[in-house]
Amino acid sequence: MENVLGLVALACGLIVGLGAVGASLGIALMGGKYLESSARQPELMNELQTKMFILAGLIDAAFLIGVAIALLFAFANPFQLAA
Repeated sequence: MENVLGLVALACGLIVGLGAVGASLGIALMGGKYLESSARQPELMNELQTKMFILAGLIDAAFLIGVAIALLFAFANPFQLAA
């Protein structure tokens, strides 16, 4: 039983860690593309900024869903055998 709890902890760490790396890379790439596009067409900067912040929120929401799933596995483990 202790082995299963250790594997669940490892899985939770992987979920949160890989989700954080993916979200940070996604926001970094999107921010870079925003700066490139606003430098090319400065008159569209306000519209692009609004869309960038909406997408940043969606990327963060996907990461937070992963954190919630990891917390579910950590505290209310559905794979744990009923005693």
